[in-house]
Amino acid sequence: MCPSVILLCMQDSVILVDKPAGMTSFGVVARVRRVLSRQLGKKAKVGHTGTLDPFATGLMILVTGAECKNAGNYSKLDKVYDTTIELGRTSTTGDPEGELTVVSNAIPTEDEVKDVLKGFVGDIVQTPPIYSAIKIDGQRAYKLARAGKTVEMPTRNVKVYSLDLVEYDYPYLKIRANVSSGTYIRTLAEDIGRGLKTGAYCEQLRRISIADWLVADAKTLSEMGIVD
Repeated sequence: MCPSVILLCMQDSVILVDKPAGMTSFGVVARVRRVLSRQLGKKAKVGHTGTLDPFATGLMILVTGAECKNAGNYSKLDKVYDTTIELGRTSTTGDPEGELTVVSNAIPTEDEVKDVLKGFVGDIVQTPPIYSAIKIDGQRAYKLARAGKTVEMPTRNVKVYSLDLVEYDYPYLKIRANVSSGTYIRTLAEDIGRGLKTGAYCEQLRRISIADWLVADAKTLSEMGIVD
């Protein structure tokens, strides 16, 4: 089946996309909308069910047509991420796109890393990053931050079901995180760095699943026949 038929059949349904690095979630939606509109011969209605940061990759669930009214149901689902955390440095944005600062040359042991990770499993309180899409007084926090304005971020209660240490090769920690909706992995990385007294930021991030939806079942934009 050709990519155009795949997209056309997904009208009033969901499209699973494996988002590339370096693209905003809105950019993904715009590209899919443009192609689907061309195929349908009219403007298609396409939305996302939760953003991924530009540097991140992995699963996005897009909704089309009548299914857009159910977008909120998907955004509340639990998620699994694979992340690489760099110890010893912090970032102004919590990710590789920010200004990096060396904080410490201390090298924690693997046991110390595991002990700190255990402390973040369960119900925790997070302060989301300033550079996020959360609205503060009707404006996106990241827009206020870029304008140099002081932003006071509200805390939120989230749940971390598991934090599995996949690999530790200082300064990099590779972790698989199973978390509730609303959990910021960038914030989790920074908090882990504070717990280890080394500083840290989220160097790579990939969303593996959203509830029972898997990135393995998703298609890249190029596989859908979508090119810039």
